Amino acid sequence: MEGLAIAYTSLSVPVDTKAVLCCPPILLTTVVVATWEITFRDNSSCTRAYRRDNNETKDSNCTDTRITWVSRPDQNPALQIDPVATTHDGNYTCEMVTPNGNFRHGYYLQVLVPPEVTLFQSGNGTAVCKAAAGKPAAQISWTPEGTCVTEQEHWDNGTVTVQSTCSWEGHHVPNVSCSVSHVTGNKSLSLALGPGVGILGFPESSLLIILCMKFSLFLIILVIVVKRINDCRKE
Repeated sequence: MEGLAIAYTSLSVPVDTKAVLCCPPILLTTVVVATWEITFRDNSSCTRAYRRDNNETKDSNCTDTRITWVSRPDQNPALQIDPVATTHDGNYTCEMVTPNGNFRHGYYLQVLVPPEVTLFQSGNGTAVCKAAAGKPAAQISWTPEGTCVTEQEHWDNGTVTVQSTCSWEGHHVPNVSCSVSHVTGNKSLSLALGPGVGILGFPESSLLIILCMKFSLFLIILVIVVKRINDCRKE
């Protein structure tokens, strides 16, 4: 009787670790052929096969030396990737051919990359939180909340850089913190804002102009007062 059992599993693995992908749990003594069919994210493909009758392994287009059998395929036809890289994203399917039918198990492999998180104050008086080259894209939130613009930049290796730029116009905000949420772990950074962020929402250059105008007005008033005092003494 011809039988077919198909199952698909989503598998997320951190970059630079080892991944092990298993075939269906079939009695190995009944397996005639075990085959791994791999389709990578860039649509390139690779096939690894083992035939029990002549104890032979065969590869087709498999040039990545990081993808190997876990051990002897007659003992364990599982596949391993060591170490995992972003180029290993894709579909991996193991098919076991037996006298009782063919059995398959498939994986969708997603490689996770933690982003590099930085927080700094920019020259125009805003605060910038960046989660660089993460996979998948990270999420950024602020404390306290401000007026923010978030941008994403996608890279060829599947990673994404997320940058959030915030200002707090009309509020006195001496300290801010940004929280980056990611499947590989969360991170929070804090920053003491310098004079570049105006208390009343003015940029640093505008505040300097205002201070100069106030000082000039003070000097004018002082000159007028001194002149009047001198005039009174003359009288």
